[in-house]
Amino acid sequence: MKYQDKLDLWLERATEDKDLIEELNAVKDDEDAVIDRFYKELEFGTGGLRGVIGAGANRMNIYTVARATQGLSEYVKRVGGKSIAIAYDCRIKSDLFARTAARVIAANGLKAYIYNELMPTPMLSWAVRRLGCDAGIVITASHNPSKYNGYKAYGPDGCQLTLEASNEVIGYINNIDIFDGVKYADYDESLKNGGIETISQEVIDDYIKAVKNCMVNPDVCKGAGLKVIYTPLHGAGNKPVRRILHEIGIENLTVVRSQEFPDGHFPTLPFPNPEFPEAFTEAKRFAAVESADLLLATDPDSDRVGVAVKVNDDYRLISGNEMGVLMLNYKLAMKKQLGTLPEKPVCVSTIVSTNLIDLIAKEYNCEIIRTLTGFKFIGEQIAFLEEKNEEDRYVLGFEESYGYLGGGYVRDKDAVFSSMMICEMAAYYKTQGKSLCDVIDEIYEKYGYFIHTQKSFVCEGVSGMQQMADTMARLHNDAPNEIAGLKVLSVSDYKTSVKTNKETGNTEAITLPKSDVLGYELENNAIAMVRPSGTEPKIKIYVTAVGKTRLDAEKIEKDITEDMTKILGL
Repeated sequence: MKYQDKLDLWLERATEDKDLIEELNAVKDDEDAVIDRFYKELEFGTGGLRGVIGAGANRMNIYTVARATQGLSEYVKRVGGKSIAIAYDCRIKSDLFARTAARVIAANGLKAYIYNELMPTPMLSWAVRRLGCDAGIVITASHNPSKYNGYKAYGPDGCQLTLEASNEVIGYINNIDIFDGVKYADYDESLKNGGIETISQEVIDDYIKAVKNCMVNPDVCKGAGLKVIYTPLHGAGNKPVRRILHEIGIENLTVVRSQEFPDGHFPTLPFPNPEFPEAFTEAKRFAAVESADLLLATDPDSDRVGVAVKVNDDYRLISGNEMGVLMLNYKLAMKKQLGTLPEKPVCVSTIVSTNLIDLIAKEYNCEIIRTLTGFKFIGEQIAFLEEKNEEDRYVLGFEESYGYLGGGYVRDKDAVFSSMMICEMAAYYKTQGKSLCDVIDEIYEKYGYFIHTQKSFVCEGVSGMQQMADTMARLHNDAPNEIAGLKVLSVSDYKTSVKTNKETGNTEAITLPKSDVLGYELENNAIAMVRPSGTEPKIKIYVTAVGKTRLDAEKIEKDITEDMTKILGL
């Protein structure tokens, strides 16, 4: 079918959302705009859907959401399931997409459980497990710009769908006509007959209790005098983060008013991403009037959190890797002090996260398990421990992109937990006369200065997707011998599952699922890794540099990043 024919079909059939018809009429004479909306169907990848909100098969809209939900519903029915839970965040049309998904689920004879207001992504994982659902959906585009929305699918264990389940769902979706192959029920009628049910306050309260149970030192915040400024960045963290911090005893908590309430347009910041310093602009402006020990910022779906710590008259951002190090160091040391440390604790992290945790873990007989990038792989490791009745060994899971989880109550990163744990640590160290910055600097003094950076290269559109594929294919076939003057000691190709020693030519198997990732082990404990994003049109490079001083490490990191940029040719 030609692009014009597809446009005409959508103009005729996509009438339930008038915004879509208005958009199509506005662009119908713009050939490039039409092609971009119809040159492909928005793909349901291993994590679900993510794309620009708008009209067309290559956009996030009620029809692409409904088609995906029809496929997921058919999969759930095939495995004998009965119910699916739904959550959504502050994104544009998130509530509409969530209600659309509920209508499709109900029409397929399954029960849809849905929150009656926006909720953090981890609360979807919680609802799936708490309600005994067979799958879950959360409508969110995480930290992407406002023009995006997304759809994440979860299995009965509260993890995002496995690769096998995702592939089966994709098979169902591919056989569904977007207009004639989807079933719909009336939303209000389904609420009356039980096909759709609102998730109760009891489920929410039980989630908060489960988060609080992850505290190591429950009474440390009370009376510590910790001052916190918090911004939900217009997202879903506002209510649950404020509630948990209040309940653990943070008495001096101030919310950034200009970013307090939900707004999918994110009018006060360019990107709602707590990894970026710009996310703290409003909080710092607020802190100039009312100083605080910590600035906290959660992303729109509140699964990730960023932190800035007061140092003299300014605030220093703590990186995702640094916070993972701080959490692991604190939890291991405090549990040992309190006599609650397991005989062989476990920390789960990703292949692109800091190797500094390996040095800390040795002191506590802590096992480090590495996974592919994506928190669902960390969630799977928690499930494996549970299957072996060893869940008590689990201490922490984290990834460098500001995601942390300290308990098995959910199977996804959780900024509600993370905000609580960060405040617990900060309160404890404040009673010792230290800040979180003081502690991470002490760790660096002990083990060496580890600098970790990540750089992304945007490759949008048809040509961009091809450019990403060509770049990765070239790198898989032609590994560099040195990067920034440092010898490449080994190459880990996660697509072929082979690690090759560059000096000897010897190989060893990589025992992780195949993934389009390359890792270069360099001299002096430096590391460079490259992978295409699974959720965004980007190629990302990850760099680790280690030096005797911070300046040494920063110089090495800069050189590696610059050379990797040249090697990618983007």
